[in-house]
Amino acid sequence: MGQPKMLLPWREMTVIGAIASQWRELAAGQITVVLRPDDLPLAAELDRLKIPSDDRIENPQPERGMFSSIVCAANWGGWKSEITHWAIVLGDQPHLKTETLAALLKFSAQNPSAICQPSSGDHGRHPVILPLKVFAELKSTSVRSLKDFLAQTPVSQLCCQVDDAGLHLDLDTPEDYRRMASGV
Repeated sequence: MGQPKMLLPWREMTVIGAIASQWRELAAGQITVVLRPDDLPLAAELDRLKIPSDDRIENPQPERGMFSSIVCAANWGGWKSEITHWAIVLGDQPHLKTETLAALLKFSAQNPSAICQPSSGDHGRHPVILPLKVFAELKSTSVRSLKDFLAQTPVSQLCCQVDDAGLHLDLDTPEDYRRMASGV
């Protein structure tokens, strides 16, 4: 992107602000952010968004990719004891409809032992909701991607069919950003 994606303007806030706002609206039990060590600009934005420093997980090896951040989160000791499910939320999907996320949460509540994903087509998308048992297995996994991890788990994987074309989009390039920020 040429600049920190999470700090790009999105509507009246930043990308990370929009994502945090959606999950607050959905009454998430705990919102945490995985970040690079010494990412002072992102830390300042998280301060502004009132995401406590106790709810930030530092990934000492961010160059290893997204899955390394997920494994860091699984090994983190700061989770509230009442949390039973984890939503693995991508930082490049501030455009998802809140209704899509609400439908996914409802679907997950109806299928509490399953891995749940939204779908608008032939296969699951992000965010992925993992029950406690599956999330705990991430601590010691030897696989190298979430896709591989999900493929090897014996837990049922269910898709919640929703009408949200945004599930097929990621904010990966400046062109993606311009198109999605303008609503195209």
